[in-house]
Amino acid sequence: MTRQLDEQIAGRFPVGRRLRVLDVGMGQGAQALRLARLGHEVTGVERDPRMIAAARANLAREPEGIRQRVRLVQGDGRDTGVHFLPGGFDVVLCHAVLMYVEDPDPLVAGLARMLAPGGLLSLLVRNGDALAMRPGLTGDWAGALAAFDTTTYRNRLGLDVRADRLSALTATLAGIAAPLQAWYGVRVFTDTAAHNAALPQDLPTLLAVEERAGRTDPYRGVAALLHLCGVRG
Repeated sequence: MTRQLDEQIAGRFPVGRRLRVLDVGMGQGAQALRLARLGHEVTGVERDPRMIAAARANLAREPEGIRQRVRLVQGDGRDTGVHFLPGGFDVVLCHAVLMYVEDPDPLVAGLARMLAPGGLLSLLVRNGDALAMRPGLTGDWAGALAAFDTTTYRNRLGLDVRADRLSALTATLAGIAAPLQAWYGVRVFTDTAAHNAALPQDLPTLLAVEERAGRTDPYRGVAALLHLCGVRG
């Protein structure tokens, strides 16, 4: 997903431009810190006290120049309008958040309002068109059969959450003036790997395969996750 995001940024903004980035639901700050290391000004929003504490600890280990480019805000991603002015960011990230939100449309609309004209919105969501893949590939036939007719599922944390269909999110992005420009699959072949599985010795080849599949039909359509990139009109 990082490679996909960098591809979209490189194709939309001049090389060397310092971007204003908003990372909503940043978790421990991995993506926020990576972009700050590249020279961008990053604001991270996270409501979970444990996650934001971990992000602050990670930030504290960075050199001063990077720390100065990062602002961390504890808050709900649905309240971006409370904390920030509309149009204040060039890039807005919202990765692995929508599955925890019962009604994602207001959240996505609020994120789009944070974008300056021409700004990039990056969403990572659970693929609602492929929920039967994981149970099917692991031999859970009853689970696979039930997954065809739903957009809800139980994740690896044991939480009942929801998935998004590509067609529905495409319509949402069009309706909020940030139409879909590109989409990718994420975790096409590796979704059934154990959470604590050891990395393979030939990791570069694995990543190359996943990257190729994530941009190639029909493989990307059955990925566990979808990475959608919209652009503010």
